[in-house]
Amino acid sequence: MRVVRALAVGAALLALSSCGAGDGDEIYIGLAAPVSIPFGEALVNGAMLAIDEINADRGINGRQLVLDIKDDEMERERAIEVAAEFRDEGKVSAVIGHVTSGATIAAADIYNHPERGVLEISPTATSPELSGKGEWTFRVCPTDLHQGEALAEWAYERLGFERAAVIYANDEYGRGVRDAFVPAFEAMGGTVVAQDPFLLSLLESPTTFDPYIERAQRAGMQALVLVGVGDEVVEILRAARRLGFTGPVMGADGLTDLLSEGEIAEGIYMTAAFLPDRPTERAQDFVRRYTARFGEPPSDRAALTYDAVMLIARGLREVGPDRRALRDYIASVGTSVPEFEGVTGTISFDQNGDVVGKEMTVGVIRGGEIVMAQ
Repeated sequence: MRVVRALAVGAALLALSSCGAGDGDEIYIGLAAPVSIPFGEALVNGAMLAIDEINADRGINGRQLVLDIKDDEMERERAIEVAAEFRDEGKVSAVIGHVTSGATIAAADIYNHPERGVLEISPTATSPELSGKGEWTFRVCPTDLHQGEALAEWAYERLGFERAAVIYANDEYGRGVRDAFVPAFEAMGGTVVAQDPFLLSLLESPTTFDPYIERAQRAGMQALVLVGVGDEVVEILRAARRLGFTGPVMGADGLTDLLSEGEIAEGIYMTAAFLPDRPTERAQDFVRRYTARFGEPPSDRAALTYDAVMLIARGLREVGPDRRALRDYIASVGTSVPEFEGVTGTISFDQNGDVVGKEMTVGVIRGGEIVMAQ
């Protein structure tokens, strides 16, 4: 069962969300994220740090920037409700979110209303299905195509393994990474010995995944590619190790939360748009500030959310809070207006709302931290 816990910052979030409502001296942006579970905490932290730094530096041309936070529970139905609230309340100039690809795709139709559109920038929705979803929808993260290709290259060319199995979440995220990894790995000369989807409902038994692992082992699995988010990936990892698989386990950015699993997560590879040891002055300065405030290094989710807030703030300073004007400004980033230099790298957008040329890094868990793989 997925473990759900209330965030310690819940009371602070409520205060942030309601502070100054209707006052007229503030500008509002929304954050749609699963704030009631640990997965969403990093996004909230990244956004809060950005908001506080912006307001400490005269805000938006002297006006305070306020974060309006709504919990989308990482579910499609709730994401649609949240998007409609943000759109119809008329308070926010833009929305950061949603987090998962499924929720972001579901909400995109709401934000892309022909008469009442709202700028939506996702920090983490990676599915290729989001590309071109509408003129109001953007993202600052690379797509699953980049993640799958990076994993294939790492498995085959860097680690030298020719036979891999893929166990993936049967959703937009899991299928997207699988669809990118498999052809890329095979084009290099590798063989995918098994491809098995899973659903969260399978977690009723801790041994549910044993047949997947056993079948892949019989087929000669040398590397396990695991694509998913949350407790299910932990159960698959435990099953693999319990059944004696000692080869490398790797996956996309959803494996970040395995950091809290201790020794069993040691040596796991994952793709990321940002790692705390990113060797740039801008990134390292951000890592120091984030760690000093929250007591731990930032994940890629936190860093990408921070960049999304800072990008929107730049647009607000240039064109103001009007929704259409702000959307048009963001769409021009990298073309008629300068690229945005964030802590995660350079941000500019193509005609589909996708970030252009964003680098994808492979990290590895070492000693309870994610560092760049060597």
